[in-house]
Amino acid sequence: MSQRKLRVGMVGGGGPANFFGAPHRRGILMDNSAELTAGALRSKPDESLASARELFFNRGYSDWQALVRGEAALACFDRGGLDVLHSELNDFREKLTYENHTLKRALTDPRLFSGIGNAYSDEILHRARLSPMKLTSKLSAEEIARLYGAVKATLTEWTEKLRSEAGSEFPSKVTAFRPGMAVHGRYGEPCKDCGSPVQRIVYAANECNYCPACQTEGRLLADRALSRLLKQDWPRSLEEWELHIESRR
Repeated sequence: MSQRKLRVGMVGGGGPANFFGAPHRRGILMDNSAELTAGALRSKPDESLASARELFFNRGYSDWQALVRGEAALACFDRGGLDVLHSELNDFREKLTYENHTLKRALTDPRLFSGIGNAYSDEILHRARLSPMKLTSKLSAEEIARLYGAVKATLTEWTEKLRSEAGSEFPSKVTAFRPGMAVHGRYGEPCKDCGSPVQRIVYAANECNYCPACQTEGRLLADRALSRLLKQDWPRSLEEWELHIESRR
């Protein structure tokens, strides 16, 4: 049976020292089974918001009416994607293979999976050693299980890192490019696992970063714009790519 995250809204109470919900909050944080939201923890709106941040609530509101309105409004943005961190392998497999897409498209589709996005999909696929262009219908049972593990490990790792960096403060810098990432935003730089240059596919306003040696058996994936421009000169492997770079020096 799949595990669903429970949404718990709290109102009333005082500061961290005497707040009635603190033991419950600590237990929830230990098993990550719930989202905590808060409204009217203090008598003044600004103090309510500060108190919610101090208690590490997922979301805080100035009063209980704002809590009700805010949580109702959030439902409009729910695209129905699976929360992989609170799902079982069978649920993940069902969503992943529901339609036949490339892995990159499937992982970034909010109707299929919630909270992954462009940057973390690159990191997940690199950890799973899978090509971003591989079709979901072509995956073996072992590859699906490996991808499932990579999603959970990557999202858990980065959640912990970002929480640690932010501490008790609200995150001051919101960016998809992080120094510790393995491939995302690292085009041309050496892969942290094997040293091969990280490659990219540019599409629309996004780009997909990957390591050919780790993910595509050394094959370069065709960038639509560049491959059209270079045609027969488009390198098919890392070796051809390195020769191409050397010839331009």
